[in-house]
Amino acid sequence: SFASVFSSRTSRKLASHSGDEGAMGDSKDDRNPTEVQMSQLVLPCHTNQRGELSVGQLLKWIDTTACLSAERHAGCPCVTASMDDIYFDHTISVGQVVNIKAKVNRAFNSSMEVGIQVTSEDLCSENQWTVCKALATFVAHQQLSKVKLKQITPRTEEEKMEHSVAAERRRMRLVYTDTIKDLLANCTVKDDPEIRDCSRTVPAEKTRVESVELVLPPHANHQGNTFGGQIMAWMENVATIAASRLCRAHPTLKAIEMFHFRGPSQVGDRLVFKAIVNNAFKHSMEVGVCVEAYRQEAEPRWRHINSAFMTFVVLDADDQPQKLPWIQPQPGDGERRYREAQARKKIRLDRKYIVSCKQAEVPLSVPWDPSNQVYLSYNNVSALKVLVAKDNWVLSSEINQVRLYTLEEDKFLSFHLEMLVHVDAAHAFLLLSDLRRRPEWDRHYRSVQLVQQVDDDDAIYHVISPSLGSDAKPQDFVILASRRKPCDNGDPYIIALRSVTLPTHPETPEYRRGETLCSGFCLWREGDQLTKVSYYNQATPGFLNYVTSNVAGLSSAFYSTFQACEHFLLDNRSDLAPSLQTL
Repeated sequence: SFASVFSSRTSRKLASHSGDEGAMGDSKDDRNPTEVQMSQLVLPCHTNQRGELSVGQLLKWIDTTACLSAERHAGCPCVTASMDDIYFDHTISVGQVVNIKAKVNRAFNSSMEVGIQVTSEDLCSENQWTVCKALATFVAHQQLSKVKLKQITPRTEEEKMEHSVAAERRRMRLVYTDTIKDLLANCTVKDDPEIRDCSRTVPAEKTRVESVELVLPPHANHQGNTFGGQIMAWMENVATIAASRLCRAHPTLKAIEMFHFRGPSQVGDRLVFKAIVNNAFKHSMEVGVCVEAYRQEAEPRWRHINSAFMTFVVLDADDQPQKLPWIQPQPGDGERRYREAQARKKIRLDRKYIVSCKQAEVPLSVPWDPSNQVYLSYNNVSALKVLVAKDNWVLSSEINQVRLYTLEEDKFLSFHLEMLVHVDAAHAFLLLSDLRRRPEWDRHYRSVQLVQQVDDDDAIYHVISPSLGSDAKPQDFVILASRRKPCDNGDPYIIALRSVTLPTHPETPEYRRGETLCSGFCLWREGDQLTKVSYYNQATPGFLNYVTSNVAGLSSAFYSTFQACEHFLLDNRSDLAPSLQTL
């Protein structure tokens, strides 16, 4: 493949010119071996009517860079399987430079998650901007044998975080289609005519676009499969035309929702692209695009290649979004698409808010409801994995082989306790993931009630704790507990805890409502009947005053509680034999 040839040429050149490294910059050893960089000068042929880089062209460059990164790791040809949500934060003008960096975050059996960062650079002013970040999944293909990819070894703190969270993102992708179907079926959103410009109405059918493309060799890789980026570029083209027919202006693409390629396309295929505006909101519109393929006109059934939803805005001279006309849907399928677009907008905002936020920006207690349960579960587990991957934990003390680490970062003070217990990791996982048993060993949990068993891996509990410090009132918590089995060898069992709010359990005068932002257990199998048990807790600002005034007492309480946990695990080792068969 081109990637492997490029890699071998690069390695030979570095070997023969090792003395030139000082002149060339950083040594390759300092970089992730899967990292690939592309820099492109934006020329007039790359731009749209506004003199800005066409998003379709950008998508082709993104896909090419990511594919080369995937092939560098796999050592064989790779194809694009899916692309996560992409939000375009900045446009790129003619004459500016696009810098794209891609590297493999994690490899699974035959698929890889590739992380992509796109920045733009003004050569005259030296200013740089972040354009977008993207996550793509690639699948390795070999014609004569099944591919088993080697694992990625993360080295930096950032790589460790991405590697760990990639497993949780993969889990979310695998259930994405079913999740969206369930949410669309249950999500009811009322239309608000007050936010629409009802004086201008455009029938949805007037925005319909259909276009065909013949796949030629320049559009495909060396195996004859159509580049995913080329298909995305053609999709962006028809979607832009459909959006223009609604607003009678030049729209700007702001976001592409997560999508999957359902099947391959080869040289010689005719690809039919269909686009229509599903709904127009006050300042944005959703365009749906469908791609089908056929080889001969006589084919009885066309192949569905892909479907995607794109969000456009219309910007004025000051780059402010303009108010859009109201879309009038056709009866039947048009009304269904109209309603689903409303629901998708709410789901998209929930997903962007919960999944994309930095940990410090997420409020302590997020309202839980069926429309965001998947994303809250993702955020719950991911936040704990990010905390675990931090490099700057400091060993504060060790008593009876129980180690206490601390981490001071921004406005948070985090604790990490660690010990080895002679119990099977799967046993410990089942015992600790049921919060109803926690009062048996943790005196900070006075009582625990299961409020809702969301699914096999997520549950919501109401916890009552004794009063903290001088406060006379006991505390109560509403906690989402998310548990995960290992994704691969070397991965821990995860039990993540965070606060949520439920309308059925509001604050009451009897208790002082407490909150936990990020806490939980990681359980590593160290051997037969030997488990490393690690507990993490990110203290919230309200807890810090108590911590600073009672450091010695707090440390003692941590140790005694954790040793009680060890005794609990050892005393109950034989209780769960039937349940272990499901793990």
